[in-house]
Amino acid sequence: MKIYFAGSIRSGRQDRDWYRQIIELLKNYGRVLTEHIGDPKITGQGEHWLDDQVIFKRDIEWLLEADVLVADITQPSTGVGYEIARAEQATKKVLCLFRKNSKTSLSGMINGNKKITTKLYSNMEDVKTILEQFFQ
Repeated sequence: MKIYFAGSIRSGRQDRDWYRQIIELLKNYGRVLTEHIGDPKITGQGEHWLDDQVIFKRDIEWLLEADVLVADITQPSTGVGYEIARAEQATKKVLCLFRKNSKTSLSGMINGNKKITTKLYSNMEDVKTILEQFFQ
């Protein structure tokens, strides 16, 4: 199984440690095409050494190649929202994770979409359980 993991980069890297841990859990279910999302070397500037058109083309190719999209949507990101919409349009299975104790709010556009599975979590044990249920 190929998994596209999405998380905020330019909109904020506060959650990169959460992303790294989620990516490690996702590896139990398949190949994560976007492991770089959890890379601590990537700052809020993103992959500044790459042209934005290169990033867009590469990421869309990975998204369309993936069997599922898993996104941490705790940090609001227009890029992640775009990826979720493209995945839905391509009829991919989509799981969105939102951390309960964050200072941000869960998007009504995501939470209200019944084609998207949205789950709240507090810790990595919650994420582990959510992933087990999603991938069974």
